[in-house]
Order: sequence, then C-alpha cells, then structure tokens
Amino acid sequence: MADGNADWMGSLPPALRSLPLSNLAIPGSHDSFSYWVDEKSPVGPDQAKAIKRLARISLVRKIMKKWSVTQNLTFKEQLEGGIRYFDLRVSSKPGEIEQEIYFIHGLFGIKVWDGLMEMNSFLEQHPKEVIFLDFNHFYAMDDSHHHFLISRIRSAFESKLCCVECVEYVTLLYMWKKKHQVLIFYHHPLYQEYPFLWPGNKMPAPWANTTNVHKLLQFLETTLGERSRYGTFHVSQAILTPRVKTIARHLIRGLKNTLVHRNLPMILNWVKAQKPGVMGVNIITSDFVELVDFAATVIALNDLLLEENESAT
Repeated sequence: MADGNADWMGSLPPALRSLPLSNLAIPGSHDSFSYWVDEKSPVGPDQAKAIKRLARISLVRKIMKKWSVTQNLTFKEQLEGGIRYFDLRVSSKPGEIEQEIYFIHGLFGIKVWDGLMEMNSFLEQHPKEVIFLDFNHFYAMDDSHHHFLISRIRSAFESKLCCVECVEYVTLLYMWKKKHQVLIFYHHPLYQEYPFLWPGNKMPAPWANTTNVHKLLQFLETTLGERSRYGTFHVSQAILTPRVKTIARHLIRGLKNTLVHRNLPMILNWVKAQKPGVMGVNIITSDFVELVDFAATVIALNDLLLEENESAT
C-alpha cells in the first residue's frame, strides 16, 4: 500500500475540513490487529469449546492462523497507507496473573499497549491525521481489566483524545483547533465513567455475516439506506465471513486465497460507486486492505463532496 496517503486528512481541500467527519469517506480495516497472531499461545476465549479442544493440536492452530489473519500490514503500515478506522477485539489471557490486555481473533495477538504506542508515534509525526479506535468485543475481562485498559488508552494518547461531543460538531477543523487526533468507541457500559470514551452506539457497524458477495452488496445498500440522518458515524463492513464449512472445504488455503481474492474486484466496484455525505458512506472497512488500492479508492470518494460543494456555490 502506498504511503502517499499518510497525510491525506491534512491534505484535504479547505471546503471539506469544515464538514463533519461523519460525512467524509474514511477507509478502515476489519480485525485491524490480526497481522500477527501467536499460534503457540492458547486459543482465545472468543472461540467455542469444541474449537478449544481441537486447538490443542499444533496443526489445527496453524490452520486457525490462516483463517484468523485478516490483515498483512502492521498498524504503522496501515496508517501510512491511509487507514484511519480500526476494528479492535481485546481479551485478557486467562490464567495470567497480570492484567495485561491483548488483541484477539481466534488466537492471541500483540499487547494492546504496544499497538497503541505504535499508533501514537504515527500521530506525533502526522499531527493533522485523526483516527477512530473501535473497541467492540471484549473477552475474559471484568471491570478491573476494563479500568486497566482504559488507563492504558489514556496514558497512550493523553490530550490527543477527543471527548464525547455532538457528532455534527466533529470536523477536521474542530479536531485541529483542539489538537485532538483520537476518537475511542467503547462498547461497554463503563464508557459512561470516562468523558473520552464514546458509546458504541455512535459507531454502528452492521455485519452481513455471509460468504456470498451479492448478498453482501445488497446488505450494504440496505443498511446505508437505513443510516440515521444525524447523530452517528457509520461503518460499511465490506467483508465476507467464512462459514465453518468454508473453512473445512479450504482448510489449508486460508481466508485470503478463498473468499478475499475472488471477490475483492466486485467489492471494490461497489465502493467506487458510492458517495459520501449525510445519507452516504462514511467509514468503509475491508479485509487485507493492501491487496487492492482500497484506501486510495475510499479517500478519492471525497472529491465528490467537493464537486457537490462547488455546484452549490
């Protein structure tokens, strides 16, 4: 993925800087952290009991890795390529004495702290870029784990964190004026105790849960049509989800070689036909964001807002 998109938000034309971020087209990645999973670690608590039993066999863990990894790029590489929304699932490691929290997708990934520090160092170097971190699945975590994770988030980003505000107020100019660069969405009731945690319902991400690309595109159209006119961001998850029988049929090939390669052109064509704006697309996520020029395609949709703006004046 070209790193020419590292400063795309800072480079947007002035007319777009005063639009709500919820009206811009923003590229995101699905299971953003899964570029590295530890096949030697125990299987994560997000998996069914039968899978946990099977996964005692190292070959099964190797196969799980093929189906757990949905991104090949590190956070830094994704950020440099223009990705600004990150879909995050986290877990404690049952049996570990410390409260350390890890990214997870079937298998354990890197420590959340390490990922946050990587993101923060990018933001330090690119002060006009804004990221959305969507903590939407928590496993094996009690309140003390949550407080630990939230304190990690605060320590990593400090004054870069944007407190909850009316969604329509949050523009690039607003963020730049306040020197904010990070919006955290936290799908757990504890968000109420921290002003810098946005409720999960401000970042709806309807999930098609299908292996069929035609059903996926129909679902994306329908949910976009139902997008609430005001008050939230919106994620279009342009992803296909493997069924158990898909995994069984293509055991060794893995996700990238079966579902993704075959269907990316159609998904990308759908993206190219979209328009951002009040009732249009906002955040679009995909698997293996480096396989096509996904981020650049999404970012380019913002030019349509410019044309609209010019014709209105």
